[in-house]
Amino acid sequence: MKFKLDENLGTSAVQVFREFGHDALTVRDQRLAGISDPRLLIVCRDEQRALVTLDLDFANPLSFNPQQYHGIAVLRLPPRVQIEHLLTAVQTLLLALQNQTLDRKLWIVELGRIREYQPQEEAE
Repeated sequence: MKFKLDENLGTSAVQVFREFGHDALTVRDQRLAGISDPRLLIVCRDEQRALVTLDLDFANPLSFNPQQYHGIAVLRLPPRVQIEHLLTAVQTLLLALQNQTLDRKLWIVELGRIREYQPQEEAE
């Protein structure tokens, strides 16, 4: 799968994605640091990449409908973040991807678990 890692994730995270066999680029690699959130998702969509970020703004499906993109994974970490927390969340995400797809979904990835946004079905 193809991923874009937001600028708030370091080089350790991208290395783990690549070790798991994924095509991973970072916002910094492409000199997109500081790009607006809507524009970042358009770039991800155009490149057919899922976004992985720590930015909680992307967890709002009313602002960013995951069904319009190749997936959004928001990592939720403890307040006093350590590199081990980040790597555990990344591994939680990557292990889940062995059995399911992130395409057109919003996942909130916590340490050891994932919550998936489920849109409400419209009444007929």
